Amino acid sequence: MVTGFCHRAAVSACSLCVAGLLALTPAAAAAGPRAGEPAPPRPRATTPGPSLLYRSGVQVRPHRGTLAPPEVSALSWLVADAGSGEVLAAHDAHRELPPASTLKTLFAVTVLPGLPGTQQHTVRYEELADVGEGSSLVGVEEGHTYQVADLWRGVFLSSGNDAVHVLARLSGGWEATARRMQDEARSLGALDTHVVSPDGYDAPGQVSSAYDLAVFGRTGLRNPDFARYCSTAQALFPGDGSPYAIENTNRLLTGEDGVAPYPGLIGIKNGYTSNAGNTLVAAARQGGRTLVVTVLNPQDGGGLTVYEEARALLDWGFAAAGQVDPVGSLDGLRPPSPTPASAKPVAAAVAPEDEGSDWSGTAVVAGLTGLGAGAVALALRIKGGRSTRG
Repeated sequence: MVTGFCHRAAVSACSLCVAGLLALTPAAAAAGPRAGEPAPPRPRATTPGPSLLYRSGVQVRPHRGTLAPPEVSALSWLVADAGSGEVLAAHDAHRELPPASTLKTLFAVTVLPGLPGTQQHTVRYEELADVGEGSSLVGVEEGHTYQVADLWRGVFLSSGNDAVHVLARLSGGWEATARRMQDEARSLGALDTHVVSPDGYDAPGQVSSAYDLAVFGRTGLRNPDFARYCSTAQALFPGDGSPYAIENTNRLLTGEDGVAPYPGLIGIKNGYTSNAGNTLVAAARQGGRTLVVTVLNPQDGGGLTVYEEARALLDWGFAAAGQVDPVGSLDGLRPPSPTPASAKPVAAAVAPEDEGSDWSGTAVVAGLTGLGAGAVALALRIKGGRSTRG
């Protein structure tokens, strides 16, 4: 069915091209190049290159002599340039897996902008009643008044599900927040994510991917509050009588448990559940370049392996600067924004391609249709002698 559609669409597009060229022929002949002048270059359709991110296994496009990415045991991983969004390398980038607390990145991207950090809130019993058994907690207490900024530090440093529950209530409720997170994921082009529990607690059907989590982390870093919270190593959290110290559970940031701190690490979010294993979204900046890396569920070693595999991937990413061609983009699945008539059109995203194809049928049809329509418009302007300037 798809093949037939592409064939019919391509024929229609080619018809437009022919019609445009026929309309243009008389005027073009009259205004053709003078004797001895070279003919103008033929127009070429520009279409985006194919993404490799839906293919299984390691995907990388190294230049000659460039080292391959390190061998890691994670079920899925991705390394991308946070500035350009270019994905430098990945392994099963769109594999749907339980995200654990890395899903809190999407929670923060969705909820944080609407809650001023200075807002005060006194916690009620019902706001903590549904916190999952065995959840990580920062120590939010019923009847205590907190600033929203305190609760966010509880989310990012201690991965406190109790803080997430309170913030979700402040943002419209648990179910409403899950729906907003789902909508936010779709608006960012993160199509692998299904939100059931906004705190990342294991729930049937709740999944994300290395690709989506990198999108959430990269988006979050554009918010100064998100960037500040996720890069905070230690803080004080309000308690009865006096505040107590809390520390970020991201060992690459703090250097705890024998894990050496990573140079230039910005942070973001780590997680763990028995179903998801160890998960991590991290970003680091070196030499004016920021990379984001996602590592999901390493199969070798213990609970600290996720940090060492992230370290190896970051090291490779910084060393490979300018030495690899991108295998995809973190913007590649984002729905195109409405474009004003006066603005130049933006190339549409490339849909997942067939394994045996290098270019999507949609991109080819779009290029051919554009050529035909452009030829017709140009012919009319030449025939009518009208100016198109506003």
